[in-house]
Amino acid sequence: MIKERFLKNMEKDKTHDRKDRGKKWVGTAAIILVFFLGFMVGDLSTSRNSVQATVAYSKLKVFGDVLSLIQSSYVEEVNMDNIVKGAIDGMVHSLDPHSSYLTPEMLKQVEVETKGVFGGLGIEIGVKDGVPTIIAPIEDTPAAKAGLLAGDKIIRIEKELTRNMTVMDAVKRLRGEPGTKVTITVSRESQPEPKVYTLTRELIRIKSVKPKQMSDGIGYIRLTQFQQDSHQEVERALNEFKKSKEGLKGLILDLRNNPGGLLDQAVRVADAFIESGIIVYTDGRIEAQKTKYTAHKEGTWTGFPIVVMVNAGSASASEIVAGALQDHGRAIVIGQRTFGKASVQTILPMEDGSALRLTTARYYTPNGRSIQARGIEPDILVSDGREESTVFPTLREVDIERHLRGENEEAPSETPVPEVKGEKGKPKKTEPEVRREDQKDPQLDRAIELLKGWEIFRTRFIENKAS
Repeated sequence: MIKERFLKNMEKDKTHDRKDRGKKWVGTAAIILVFFLGFMVGDLSTSRNSVQATVAYSKLKVFGDVLSLIQSSYVEEVNMDNIVKGAIDGMVHSLDPHSSYLTPEMLKQVEVETKGVFGGLGIEIGVKDGVPTIIAPIEDTPAAKAGLLAGDKIIRIEKELTRNMTVMDAVKRLRGEPGTKVTITVSRESQPEPKVYTLTRELIRIKSVKPKQMSDGIGYIRLTQFQQDSHQEVERALNEFKKSKEGLKGLILDLRNNPGGLLDQAVRVADAFIESGIIVYTDGRIEAQKTKYTAHKEGTWTGFPIVVMVNAGSASASEIVAGALQDHGRAIVIGQRTFGKASVQTILPMEDGSALRLTTARYYTPNGRSIQARGIEPDILVSDGREESTVFPTLREVDIERHLRGENEEAPSETPVPEVKGEKGKPKKTEPEVRREDQKDPQLDRAIELLKGWEIFRTRFIENKAS
């Protein structure tokens, strides 16, 4: 087998260089990486084995040589665990912004996050221009209360500059025990100088589903994130609407600033409103990643129109729901173009308790649309009342460095990374206030108008015609 031949060759290298103390790491390092990257060559077809093995071995030997030189010649004695972890981080970092290496501690944090409870500030972040950038603040959290906005660049965490910091590294520094403080420096396009915020971490309890009974039989469900119990909470809200005095004549599903979450929960929420057909399908390099998720007629909620609200902060799982309901003609989608993340991440556990969060597939809407780096275009474009292009920049998947390119997307041009600093000398733009519950929401107003209009149309024309 190829792996065995690798090991024999590496053992020869190690014996040959035994007299050199530093060189003894060559074989060991290569063996470590062969086990770690064994899947790269273990499943290659016979016709490709020879070429792939030669290329892979030559690259691994270069790694071993570098590791040997660092171990033997660096000015101070190095911690090999840190060196190997750094190599793994660098390898995964070269793929895409959603793939990452998770230490055992980080893996536990990811598992906790799916339950919607963790200590932190309450922001979804990505990397733009080499700097952690806020995609969306989560409502009712320290970040939202402090007035942080989508597009804000976090240029410093405590005293550490964040240039070239990974998302996972930034998240690790921002999270912590509830009650502890963290100081961040934020650069915003509409402000001439960076602003310093000292925030107190809280136990972030993200309530996935926030229902509200509105007038004229209109039900409103705000879905903030897809968690373990999201589908059950949606079902509970629908039943409450149905039992109300006016019943359920129309539904508003608010997915704005919903960063996504669990794929199975997104599928189950969409399935609640679709009787049959594909909800979403995934396509990857291996057969296990080629999956179709279909709807089931049993338990489907029908007989009323649905309006889905989206914006640039609607990502991943929320785009699956919006795309499925839109393609099946089950809902009208209004608002602004969505984030455009149509990739699937799989957590692959390692023997030492760590894991790889690896992008393994793309997903497609029922009509075969790939929305990666593109997003979902609403049926009706409705502004949120703020001038997005002139007040603050919106961050979408296409803006994030190393993002997985969408179909027919051109390769990015080689342009220098702009320096992050305050924009002194530029005209100061009007800063939008953070929207409160009692402030006007033109997108919600439009959704209500659509549903009321449909009810008028149904009672006045369809029912009269039938009688």
